[in-house]
Amino acid sequence: MSVEIRVFDPRTDTEEWNRYVDRSDGTNPFFRAEALRLQADDTDTRLHLLAGFKGQEAVGIFPLFEYRRGPIAGAFSPAPRSWSPYLGPAVLNVDKLKQRKADRRIKRFLDGCLEWIDEELSPMYTKFVAAEFDDVRPFVWNEYDVCPGYTYVVDMDCTEDELLSRFSSDARSNVRNADEETYVIEEGTADDVGRIVDQVAARYENQGRPFHLSESFARRAYERLPDGSLRPYVCRVDGEFQGGILVVESDRTRYRWQGGVKPDADVDLAINDVLDWHVMRDGLEAGIERYDMVGAGVPSINRYKAKFNPRLEIHFEITAGTFGLDVVVDRYRKLR
Repeated sequence: MSVEIRVFDPRTDTEEWNRYVDRSDGTNPFFRAEALRLQADDTDTRLHLLAGFKGQEAVGIFPLFEYRRGPIAGAFSPAPRSWSPYLGPAVLNVDKLKQRKADRRIKRFLDGCLEWIDEELSPMYTKFVAAEFDDVRPFVWNEYDVCPGYTYVVDMDCTEDELLSRFSSDARSNVRNADEETYVIEEGTADDVGRIVDQVAARYENQGRPFHLSESFARRAYERLPDGSLRPYVCRVDGEFQGGILVVESDRTRYRWQGGVKPDADVDLAINDVLDWHVMRDGLEAGIERYDMVGAGVPSINRYKAKFNPRLEIHFEITAGTFGLDVVVDRYRKLR
């Protein structure tokens, strides 16, 4: 029996789609229908929700964003310039299968999705960013280009003391010597979500780099996703906001999505070391298995992240088509 590709309506099939998101180990909260709709609205793209079924059993899901301006068409997951965590395809109900059957089912699911994309969208360019999804061979066999991307992941399969002992000596010292009477680390509010995004945007502006995540998008994601999906960790000194990290949380992973930039305040506290420690410690207490630091491609930032003794993990950037790419990007930039 082949894998049937069904297209879900982003507004009327929300509950069913989200059930499949919850059942897959390779998803995060930005796979949920309400978050996908936000991304589509924010990037002026059209959302398509593809799901594969073998009989009545779900095989996989694949959220897609269609960008179209005149004759220029593109297919993306996540949406172009959305700053969302990884999307791309995710599978479910394959762990119980023997390897040969799992391989065949995943291939048929992806082949069906790629055929739908070609027939329905005919994109000049496609780009998918997939993590926690290892079998990208069907993309290669369909003549897509697959390039590795990198992130750091801290495994939290230990006690609190063991986790701290893995840190570099300066990170351990910064955590242990922080005077808890001088600062407060807490989960903040929607206003703090805005403060964190504004702080990151200011940092990018000072470095002369573009930053396209809107404060409005982050606030709406915080308000519309289930409680605990997006956690704004903030550090306050003498009651004043000094820094923060927006943490996206799935059942098994915390993602260091935004924030953690070098603060402007001259205070006697390693703010980001303490923030990251609290994020990891709270995750450990909640039974979270992994802390994905979301990126390991910038040497200057890597030096900071590496002191928490993470392991290097690969995700994949999957692309096809080159003609018209510059036009797509330029027109989209002017539009936004």
